Amino acid sequence: MASTPSSTLTPLYESNNIFFNSFTSPHNFTFPLKLYKSSIRTPQVSLQGQPHISQPNNSQNPDRKSKIWVNPKSPRATELKQRSYDFRYTSLVKIAESLDSCNPLKHDVYNVLATLGDKIVEQDAVVTLNNMCNSETALLALKYFQERLKLSKEVIIYNVTLKVLRKNKDLDRAEKVFDEMLERGVKPDNVTFSTIISCARQCNLPEKAIEWFEKLPSFGCEPDDVTYSVMIDAYGKAGNVDMALSLYDRARTEKWRIDAVTFATLIRIYGSAGNFDGCLNVYEEMKALGVRPNMTVYNSLLDAMGRAKRPWQAKNIYAEMINNGFEPSWGTYASLIRAYGRARYSEDALKIYKEMKEKGLELSVMLYNTLLAMCADVGLTDEAVNIFEEMKSSGTCQPDSWTYSSLITINSCSGKVSEAEATLNDMMEAGFEPNIFVLTSLIQCYGKEGRTDDVVRTFDRLSDLGLSPDERFTGCLLNVLTQTAKEDLHKLTICLEKANPKLGYVVKLLVDKEVVEEEGAFKKNAAELLDSVTTDVRKAYCNCLIDICVNLNKLERACELLDIGLTLNIYTDIMSRTETQWSLQLKSLSLGAALTALHIWMSDLNKALEDGEEFPSLLGINTGHGKHKYSEKGLAGVFESHLKELNAPFHEAPDKAGWFLTTKVAATSWLESRRAQEVVAV
Repeated sequence: MASTPSSTLTPLYESNNIFFNSFTSPHNFTFPLKLYKSSIRTPQVSLQGQPHISQPNNSQNPDRKSKIWVNPKSPRATELKQRSYDFRYTSLVKIAESLDSCNPLKHDVYNVLATLGDKIVEQDAVVTLNNMCNSETALLALKYFQERLKLSKEVIIYNVTLKVLRKNKDLDRAEKVFDEMLERGVKPDNVTFSTIISCARQCNLPEKAIEWFEKLPSFGCEPDDVTYSVMIDAYGKAGNVDMALSLYDRARTEKWRIDAVTFATLIRIYGSAGNFDGCLNVYEEMKALGVRPNMTVYNSLLDAMGRAKRPWQAKNIYAEMINNGFEPSWGTYASLIRAYGRARYSEDALKIYKEMKEKGLELSVMLYNTLLAMCADVGLTDEAVNIFEEMKSSGTCQPDSWTYSSLITINSCSGKVSEAEATLNDMMEAGFEPNIFVLTSLIQCYGKEGRTDDVVRTFDRLSDLGLSPDERFTGCLLNVLTQTAKEDLHKLTICLEKANPKLGYVVKLLVDKEVVEEEGAFKKNAAELLDSVTTDVRKAYCNCLIDICVNLNKLERACELLDIGLTLNIYTDIMSRTETQWSLQLKSLSLGAALTALHIWMSDLNKALEDGEEFPSLLGINTGHGKHKYSEKGLAGVFESHLKELNAPFHEAPDKAGWFLTTKVAATSWLESRRAQEVVAV
């Protein structure tokens, strides 16, 4: 019973998976143990340069036979099996294994290949080289076949040799083989370039990949969509973001197949540009296309979400990664610590830290510093001390200046003067000079304890160390002023004048009674000062200046500063009105600024009452319910006492933490009572 002609092996060197997957396993071509009305198959490696099945002619393969049905019980079955190319393929794979393990000497390689006999064909060379892994012996095998065969498609032999070099990430030899091809007059094809480009990619040499990609047109070659997709990764890694994104746009339009590594590069590109929504969009597009994320994708995405300060999204991505069966790597944990640490998710960050320690993973100095900085920001003093001790005992990394800076900050904010000074001494013994951050923390520490002379001494140390006060240092000095006794204010005013003459002059107008002030000078200079500083410190400066005014009982000056703050949009939405409720929002204000805002709000309510405006059913003051990270006190607690002193009918709402509410009737009655008392007093 006749059957169809024998099939051939799909072109090995030409698979669209050339960048991503290994070639088809030889197990796919083993001879069947039993032949149930099947034919003896004769798989062939295509020698054609185009991606379609070819049929070698009988002169090239004398063993090629038409398919016929053979009784599996026939004694000739074994003989016919040995004459098939399946049997030949198996022997060639064994020869390839022998070539990989033999000495890279011409004599030894040629002896192994001599076992092929004299009747070798081009197909034998392709199969043998394609199954090899040893670069040195592969090049000698190539010479052997070139000497003994009249090659009709020599480019294919070169391409499978280049594949062996790619396996070994041997770009130097690959480039030399390409030069040899040109010397012999062999024209490279698309597969030649795609193999060298993928080799450069595996060697993490994106510039080289681009160099070879840009040679394609000069040889009349047109890259396929897989090559284009790989170049998205190469251009991205080489820093040519515009080209990478341009190719990505084209990839989406033309539906190219993109691998996970390229998607990871795209996520990094968008993350570096600060387009964090773009990172998530790429991730969703990848999943929609059925590309399974790998660890590089997950780690890149986690890192991007950390820099975006989106820890909740980092948690979701991490959970998805675990559910998909991935085991977190060191890079995963590092990205999570950075994400949680930057966002002050202390519980999650410390959980990851504990997990790393349990798995025996060592942290870098940067990760230790991230954890310590987080502890400093949220007031976790004991945890910081434990992390610091574990860092010192790790034996793999030692504290640097940032480490000591975080510890000094923690002790300073906690009012632990002796501990802060001891840490400073340890820092200097370790060979690190205190930086501006350390001195800022020390000033804060001495200020809390009322040690004004030590504040001045620390300020003078700046010039000794060749440092200049920055805005945060000056802001800290201004904050210390809000806690300083009146008799010592002049000492700090001198420091402020040196640090920032504009600020020093505004403070001097407040604290120095002997300064003669022109009408409107204070408000004018204060407005110029607050307009000149960066937005990062404006609110802190304005809060501190108002606090100083309140401490000195200069309510008019405090009101002027609050008005400046509203004009410059330093404060927004402090007072709001709806049909059902009038509110005073104080969450972002210091105590002095909050008291000043309350004073102005009460004046506005009085005026509204006098003008006959209709009050809403509810009036409320929102102080927020949080406490200071280094103190049990919060604005709500202090304000509750103050409202009682004013006999104000505002009471803390049981179902809305930080809110003090009153009714229209109670507020009207209270305001009328206060107005009556003022009239009597007059």
